[in-house]
Amino acid sequence: MSVRAQLQRRLQAKFTLVDTTVTLPWSSVSYCITLPAAIDPLLDAAVHDPEENVPYWAITWPSGIALADLILTRREEFAGRRVLELGCGLGITATAAIAVGARLCVTDYGPEALLLCRLNTLRNAGGQPDTLQLNWHQPRPVLFALATPAYPTILASDVLYESRDVKPLLELVERLVAPDGTLWLAEPGRDVARRFVAAAIAHGWRDEAQQHAGPWTDREDTGTTVTIHRLRRSNV
Repeated sequence: MSVRAQLQRRLQAKFTLVDTTVTLPWSSVSYCITLPAAIDPLLDAAVHDPEENVPYWAITWPSGIALADLILTRREEFAGRRVLELGCGLGITATAAIAVGARLCVTDYGPEALLLCRLNTLRNAGGQPDTLQLNWHQPRPVLFALATPAYPTILASDVLYESRDVKPLLELVERLVAPDGTLWLAEPGRDVARRFVAAAIAHGWRDEAQQHAGPWTDREDTGTTVTIHRLRRSNV
């Protein structure tokens, strides 16, 4: 049995799966993405999660699509590089990173997300990343072992939802990103993301931002504009 078939079987034992087509607007590349057929059972299960983590990983967010689009249009900045993704979700951004030849490791709080990410990258890019289950509010030592040396590139899309996310994420990326490295952060305009960027700038990071207006896979996201921040550390 192939690795892809094994992943499919493991996921089907957890929930019903469906496929959806995700098209990256800038590059016109389409991916067939496998995801849970219904999110309500996942929300019910999250009620008992002591960390109160909602299964946001089960949704095709515009931010992940926008960041994947940027990777394909700026592939020379990712090809051959060690790249870490915080919160891989369904693997849309990871698929683009694998497609351009990044040496990728992905993390997510949900083990199901890591399985889906592997399945979707295999299906659409013919390869899979290394994976690490991670609550980045309480990172494990293995993460910092992987980040030795520090990563030149970190990806993160739709990871900031609440005020409690700002401080631990900034502390984490300051440990993980190389002195002259880059954090690519994609976000749909939430106030908490603006506070994070302001805090990063106050800590010496430089921000270059560009916007991506879609169109997106889900019609409910019509009108959403994603800002992609290129946050770079000074090596001075």
